[in-house]
Amino acid sequence: MANPVFDMEEIVIYGKALPEVYHKALLALQENGHVTDCADWNTTQKEVSMTMCVAEPLSEPRISKCFIGGPKELEQYRQEMLYGILDFEVEKGNWAYTYHQRYADQIPFIIDELKRNPSSRRAVMLVRDKAADLGSDDPACLQHIQYFIRENRLCCKVLFRSNDACKAAFMNAFALICLQEYLAKEIGVEMGSYVHRANSFHCYEKDFALLEGYVKRICEGDEEDVTFDYEDGWDELMEDAKEEIAAQVEQLKKN
Repeated sequence: MANPVFDMEEIVIYGKALPEVYHKALLALQENGHVTDCADWNTTQKEVSMTMCVAEPLSEPRISKCFIGGPKELEQYRQEMLYGILDFEVEKGNWAYTYHQRYADQIPFIIDELKRNPSSRRAVMLVRDKAADLGSDDPACLQHIQYFIRENRLCCKVLFRSNDACKAAFMNAFALICLQEYLAKEIGVEMGSYVHRANSFHCYEKDFALLEGYVKRICEGDEEDVTFDYEDGWDELMEDAKEEIAAQVEQLKKN
């Protein structure tokens, strides 16, 4: 009996390291994505439903060359997610929310809950805010983050309602893995797997050429052509960017 046909293509990708899985996801989007309307943004998009399963999220290579930005942008985003360096933009009324601002006060619960009961299924941080997101022009894309301890390793599963494949997904996943690493250390367990689910994993029409370029690079190159080792210089570049980021944040606070 043939498999049933779904209105939205369901893709599950498995791999060891984040770039490996992310690159497979880009290839799957290009090959299997359906072009649909995106009326909210007056455009079209190529779309699938995507689940990316990363077995060893701290394994090398950790950095993909197929994302918009460099060491500074990735370090700033890591700090936004872990430390909320731009949460003040919400307080100033410039932004509706940041992810960190939505989940920061839930982090102590995650640590306490998993220390209390390592087999817990209750260690969930909610990012979606019903009161703020219903009817909003810019509701949160990240919906919730759930943590499990299995085999004495902290596993993380995240759900995005919507995820820009070319311009957001890699940075989202990298920073959420950094948050997972922080929590594993606080709880006192090893790092486990990372699973990143995007109900709509998409590329907007204006970025179709960008997706095609990424796919061409992935298909025609070897691993070194599309990845960097984090602990072979990229970590130092991100460290070097911290001073400039701090200065820019201070300037933003004064504006």
